[in-house]
Amino acid sequence: MSSIFDKEIKFLPGVGEKRAQLFKSELNITTIGDLLYFFPYRYLDKSRLFKIREVGEDVTTFIQLRARVESIQVLGERNKKRFKVIVSDGTGRAELVWFKGINWVQKQIEQEREYIIFGKPGFFNGVMSIIHPEIESTLVAQNKFRPEVTGVYSVTEKLTSNHITSKVIFNIICTAWENVNGSVEETFPEHLMKDYGLMGLKEALYNIHFPKNNTLLNSARYRLKFEELLGIQLNILSVKKKQEISYKGFIFSNVGDIFNSFYKNNLKFPLTNAQKRVLKEIRLDFLNGKQMNRLLQGDVGSGKTLVALMSMLIAVDNGYQACIMAPTEILANQHLEYFSDFLLGLNVKVELLTGSTTKSERERILSSLAKGEIDIMIGTHALIEDRVVFNKLGYVIIDEQHRFGVEQRARLWMKNENVPHILVMTATPIPRTLAMTLYGDLDVSVIDELPPGRKPIKTIHFYDSHRLRMLGFVKNEIKKGRQVYIVYPLIKESEKMDYLNLEEGYDGITRAFPPPEFVTLVVHGKMKQSEKDYGMKMFKDGKANILLATSVIEVGVNVPNATVMVIESAERFGLAQLHQLRGRVGRGGEQSYCILMTSVKLSKESRKRMEAMVSTTDGFELAELDLQLRGAGDLQGTQQSGMAFELKIANLGKDGQILSIAREAAIRILEKDPLLNKTENGKLRVLARKYSADKIYDFSMIS
Repeated sequence: MSSIFDKEIKFLPGVGEKRAQLFKSELNITTIGDLLYFFPYRYLDKSRLFKIREVGEDVTTFIQLRARVESIQVLGERNKKRFKVIVSDGTGRAELVWFKGINWVQKQIEQEREYIIFGKPGFFNGVMSIIHPEIESTLVAQNKFRPEVTGVYSVTEKLTSNHITSKVIFNIICTAWENVNGSVEETFPEHLMKDYGLMGLKEALYNIHFPKNNTLLNSARYRLKFEELLGIQLNILSVKKKQEISYKGFIFSNVGDIFNSFYKNNLKFPLTNAQKRVLKEIRLDFLNGKQMNRLLQGDVGSGKTLVALMSMLIAVDNGYQACIMAPTEILANQHLEYFSDFLLGLNVKVELLTGSTTKSERERILSSLAKGEIDIMIGTHALIEDRVVFNKLGYVIIDEQHRFGVEQRARLWMKNENVPHILVMTATPIPRTLAMTLYGDLDVSVIDELPPGRKPIKTIHFYDSHRLRMLGFVKNEIKKGRQVYIVYPLIKESEKMDYLNLEEGYDGITRAFPPPEFVTLVVHGKMKQSEKDYGMKMFKDGKANILLATSVIEVGVNVPNATVMVIESAERFGLAQLHQLRGRVGRGGEQSYCILMTSVKLSKESRKRMEAMVSTTDGFELAELDLQLRGAGDLQGTQQSGMAFELKIANLGKDGQILSIAREAAIRILEKDPLLNKTENGKLRVLARKYSADKIYDFSMIS
């Protein structure tokens, strides 16, 4: 791109040093290039001038007037001041009112002068008023370009308090475009633009800021979204190609005695078709001579852990060690119990290493591991310590991968001179578009069916006014010998958020379920890990009827006797988190329930989430809806997983089709030029680097 794009905005007329500092701190904009890639978040149609008499109380959209100032008044005192202007256009009168920035606005408005006014009308006692409208003298307006479709730019409170509004940003962008003076270097080769019918970059940047009509605006949007998503896909897929070229995988050709004996004698129930399909995909990876990098998605209870264990047995049959790293000690212990139970009678040595492992036990385990006497190593973060040395590590599994940082994960598979096969697992369903973006360099396997015989969890939405019904239902379940989770979004009461908190909840629950007849435990994130694990274990062992907790129990608790999950202030949680919490019950043979408690006053989005939770238990369906409602940036795990780049215009919840086309284009380009080394792809190489991200594993860390 032309060097003019690198020019600092402080040198632009109307900016200066002070404003430049604000642009940098508030919007991360320092150069003309940054400014031109700061796109409007919505657009207003200014193609029509209304007459005041045309605007009735049924008009709810923004309108534009041309009117003359009749009177100016400053009303009220100190913090309660307001600035009122009466305007007229010959057909009627309207009030313009400002509550903020009064001193600045006063200087812009003169008696008897005509202005172009833009804002959203409201009516009080039959009089039309516009609060905080945009206003511009007709003398100024006629001497500059005024597009019919006008972009609205995001501004922060600090920018507004310094009189940098959306309109000011637009004017500065106009100045920046004049400085560029047509010097926009195309980022796409000509053949790509022709193949996909794309608008040129210069034309796209112009029409994203100054569209003449909606047709040109839509073409500009498509081009810029395609560019962003293609850059991401080129980066991700070129990394994958490089890994395939650079790292050869261990070949596990033998499905031997251990696996076959397990399948014949130890498998307690038939595999689902989805489990069989995923095992076959992993098996093919083990045979193709390439290092496996696979993401295994599976809803809660779908049987991912069994697939992980069986694939580890293939590694063991071929003389290699395997390990699985879990985010919590309770989940690691759960894996040990599960593996030990399933492997009973087989010649497979399994050990557990966590922060709680005693010094003498740790020394014994580390010695055995280094000698190759341990086949399967289960652990927490303790596995990545430098002292943990494997003899022949061939296979690494990361459970609940979003709970680990990139560097932590990379350190585990750096335990080998040669990179082991890698499987990362998640019980959080990932929307297709997000998977293609965050994990586009991984092959994806999905277990999309539950084992037969498992009863679907019934989900009920209660308002706070139904609390007595909820408590009665819980008491009946406890009388049947069942256990109950009650989850809260906060530990202590917050003045800003009126959500039921855990401390207040504990008082209410212990009154409704008094000891010693009922035993209630509390677990939350601010407790020491040992205290949390102790509380979880007490509940798991059936020594408590009710576990009050924050969302720390979202992952890694398996209590088959727990049949009720009550989620207080459920509107506070995202869909993915609600679904994860719901998955803590329904693990035994009894019918299980999830009760969503909310206030009566719900936002439209919150109501949609509650309706979705009640209507479906399909985690993937819920994940797609969550992405549409909240966007990628707010979804759990995106930062940990490596979405280091910022999407400036594409929306993963809405632009799935463009993403698919961009991915297809990236695949076609890389098939002919895997590392983008050809001269004709020089521009695409630069584009890919622009969207380089901190990926789920980083092989550049390996010397």
